[in-house]
Amino acid sequence: MAKDTFYITTPIYYPSGNWHIGTCYTTVVCDAMARFYRLAGKDVFFLTGTDEHGQKIENKAKEAGVTPMQFIDPIVADLKSIWQMLDISYDRFIRTTDADHVATVQKIFKRLHDSGDIYKSEYEGLYCTHCESFFTEAQLVNGKCPDCGRDVHPEKEESYFFRLSRYADRIIKLYEDNPEFLQPKSRVNEMVNNFIKPGLQDLCVSRTSITWGIPVEFDKGHVVYVWIDALSNYISALGYGSDDDSLYRKFWPADLHMTGKEIIRFHAIIWPAILMALGEELPKRVYGHGWLLVGGDKLSKSKEDKINTELTDPKEIVSRYGSDALRYFLLREIPFGSDGVYTNEGFLNRINSDLSNDLGNLVSRTTAMINQYFGGVLPAFTELTELDNELVAMINGLYGAVTKAIEEINVPKALTEIFKLVGRANKYIDETTPWILGKDPTKKDRLATVMYVLSEVIRCSATLMLAFLPKSAPEILSCYGIDAGDKNLFDGLTFGKLAAGTEVVKAKPIFPRIDIKKELAEIDAMMTERHKAAQKAKKEALTDKPKAEEPTFSEIAIDDFAKVELRVALVTSCEKIQKSKKLLKLSVDLGYEQRTVVSGIADYYAPEELVGRKVVLVANLKPAKLCGVESRGMILCSDDGEKVSLVAPDKDAKIGGRVR
Repeated sequence: MAKDTFYITTPIYYPSGNWHIGTCYTTVVCDAMARFYRLAGKDVFFLTGTDEHGQKIENKAKEAGVTPMQFIDPIVADLKSIWQMLDISYDRFIRTTDADHVATVQKIFKRLHDSGDIYKSEYEGLYCTHCESFFTEAQLVNGKCPDCGRDVHPEKEESYFFRLSRYADRIIKLYEDNPEFLQPKSRVNEMVNNFIKPGLQDLCVSRTSITWGIPVEFDKGHVVYVWIDALSNYISALGYGSDDDSLYRKFWPADLHMTGKEIIRFHAIIWPAILMALGEELPKRVYGHGWLLVGGDKLSKSKEDKINTELTDPKEIVSRYGSDALRYFLLREIPFGSDGVYTNEGFLNRINSDLSNDLGNLVSRTTAMINQYFGGVLPAFTELTELDNELVAMINGLYGAVTKAIEEINVPKALTEIFKLVGRANKYIDETTPWILGKDPTKKDRLATVMYVLSEVIRCSATLMLAFLPKSAPEILSCYGIDAGDKNLFDGLTFGKLAAGTEVVKAKPIFPRIDIKKELAEIDAMMTERHKAAQKAKKEALTDKPKAEEPTFSEIAIDDFAKVELRVALVTSCEKIQKSKKLLKLSVDLGYEQRTVVSGIADYYAPEELVGRKVVLVANLKPAKLCGVESRGMILCSDDGEKVSLVAPDKDAKIGGRVR
């Protein structure tokens, strides 16, 4: 294979903290492909990361009483720890809060605006907070979000729009002229019939009702909407638009964007349109895979009130069975492009049948017999029989078959090809009966040939498995003194390259056989007990929740209240006061004048969270100096004794308007 480049990406993950084996699927598949192409001599760049802006994060951070960054940092760290456990070999983990990404997105937004592809208007539509997406009535399914099935609600705000409708014909032509661009083929019909033909709507690409996002530099109060932000990571990670765009020039266009089918339209319609508007090359392929289901449900759906006895925590699975076992199941069991099903029983059966019975048994028996009959030294082969040549032909054709499957983005097929040879080799042992040959001194040469053929099966299979089983395959190769770090291993994937006289070490059990009945009983008992504990804690939290004390206060007359002048104000800037840990200095716009206000909310809000927000201001409060700063007014907040929250007027409230 030519020593050229290969750029592969996963979608960037929303940091919900709900990490499960379904989350791992895309990344494990991409990692296997990246590892394979590196071993095949390509210069690979493998990108993954997290999508960290938007209303969901902003809301959850407020509920937790922390800043958005404080909220997401530990969640992102947890995801990275899972990737480390699963031996994910990414070249960059990008966060949409990274400074270089922010700068690139702002440049892209301005460039699209300057070219006329982005314009300002007002958006009114149905919005799904979970998916960060707007939908038309026609796109809803039973009145719910078509992607996640949750409720939508009407939203109206000033926004910038991307002229997506302008690119409908070009996208259809893209599909027609490049049949390999969008895969599997069923996704093309879905995009054309469900989204393009009914009429592409221009895309809302900025928000004014949230602050947690990348600011639009030329229009304060607007932040870049999630999909312009998130999708641009594929080129910002390579330095697009920066002073050093060498990676972009080297690796773009991407060879493969791998993504889940629920967000395929963003990658197959919106992303190509953005690139067309920028005048940049399009990715070569976009692949929308299916979901990993547990009990018929998509893993991301809530199961709070349902007993789920399936193990779905990747950390727990890896701690019990090892990372390669989970990787193998995800790569082998799920039909590529379709939905797959995970069950504890299916997972354990796959470990026993393939990894323990087939692979483990082959390596264990072969290395043990070489030690028993040849003192741990690999013998040379002599005359090959028709039976031997059948295996030799399979060995010589294996690399080509696996490469073809990988190029077709069919990882399960690649593993099937490898284990077809492993299974045939186990049958070959039964057919050649080496334990009988070993008893007859006149059959020594025949036994030597059998051991050599089996060893070559093991060498070539394990070498190709380096991409899929990065922990176990090196252990297998080490039995023959082969360094898994040798970058030229793929150059020798034909029969006869293993040197006679090589010292062979008897293999330790790589995948010990599992007592499935016993294991399933243990898992079932453990998960049921956890469910009971969770339900009990939930019930106790509801019954033990203390009732709020009835507040006591002095009554005032309406004339007293009328003396308080409450006005809607817009925060235009905010900074910490150096002499105080609790005070923030805010500049507010009342429409008719600008004011400086000092507020003791630094423990609850970061300065960047407040800029662009509308607040309620006590406008006729006597000025007061706090830490040397004159404050003209007071920001209204609610205080429940634990958390302080801003009192916010409706988003449509006019700046300077009176609150009464």
